[in-house]
Amino acid sequence: MTTLGTVFDRRQNGLNLLRLILAAGVIVWHAFPLSGHTLGFAPASQLLGNVSVDGFFAISGFLITGSWLSRPRLLSFLRARALRLLPGFYVCLLFTALVLAPVMVTLTGGSLRLADELAYMRANGLLWVTRYDISGIPTGVPYEHVWNGSIWTLAWEAICYLGVAVLGLIGLIRRVPVVIALFGAVLLLALARDLGVVHHQTYLIGTGARFALMFLAGTLIQLLAPRIPVTPLLSAVAALLVAVAAFLPDYRLLAAIPLAYLLIVIGAAIRSPKLQLRNDISYGVYVYAFPVQQSLAMLGAWKLGVPVFALLGILMTAPFAAASWFGVERHALRLKSLTLRRSVQPVGQDSFVKIGRVDS
Repeated sequence: MTTLGTVFDRRQNGLNLLRLILAAGVIVWHAFPLSGHTLGFAPASQLLGNVSVDGFFAISGFLITGSWLSRPRLLSFLRARALRLLPGFYVCLLFTALVLAPVMVTLTGGSLRLADELAYMRANGLLWVTRYDISGIPTGVPYEHVWNGSIWTLAWEAICYLGVAVLGLIGLIRRVPVVIALFGAVLLLALARDLGVVHHQTYLIGTGARFALMFLAGTLIQLLAPRIPVTPLLSAVAALLVAVAAFLPDYRLLAAIPLAYLLIVIGAAIRSPKLQLRNDISYGVYVYAFPVQQSLAMLGAWKLGVPVFALLGILMTAPFAAASWFGVERHALRLKSLTLRRSVQPVGQDSFVKIGRVDS
């Protein structure tokens, strides 16, 4: 029997390409509210509005769990996660507040105070986003008072990383029954939220359950990879389950594991070197897309319609994402690799350093 454990090569796979596609999907979805439109068909709206971000968390659960299992050392793990997540985030925060927002406000006939720009950075500097506007700007666009409506998910990503570290430290991350129990508990929590049983702190509970469910789905795929079969029929069934689940109020209740399975299997199946992206700009696309789209909206591009607005968003975000990767993220990851080279035994060094290029 062909299993995921035998077909997935952690050094040669298409997960970077998949994450880039998912990031582009976020741009397409945001093109609707940022241009004042909605997607009327509820199942399509649920999938387009959630699969991209949920896919990111499922892939992260798979990769980050694998990273801990390969090297269960707390400080190295936390250092690697911080170097991947924070440098790009902070540069984006600085660029949005000190460059992009002032330029766009000036072009549209206004001005910003430096104190307000600094307040925006200070409010969001701990990764937990609490302020979305700068002096009430942007205004005059369909989606006002929000400069970056994407980066709020990064705090939840970091929480999931810490969850892996905690489970790893107490020796439970390798125990499949424990992870299944956690997944089941989160599933019940999400169901309770949907049924209205949970009334207090609904936002935090619902959001936490959403991301934990997808991350744990990726974790389970990682742990069970040696026993999970890979067949065209099973992949087709997984895709069908995701499509059918879109008609439920919360498609994740049925589709969390099928979606995670489908993404990892597709990533494993991408064997062409041309499609195995060595330069991963997906994170840059994700963090810069929203402020770029808002800038386009301030210039009136939202009036061109969703397809054109989405395409412009993708084209205009790409240079910022590339600059983020080549100017910031790649250099940060090299610091991680230097640390690993000093501490990993020579025999295992090469394979682990190469894993870093696909870690979230």
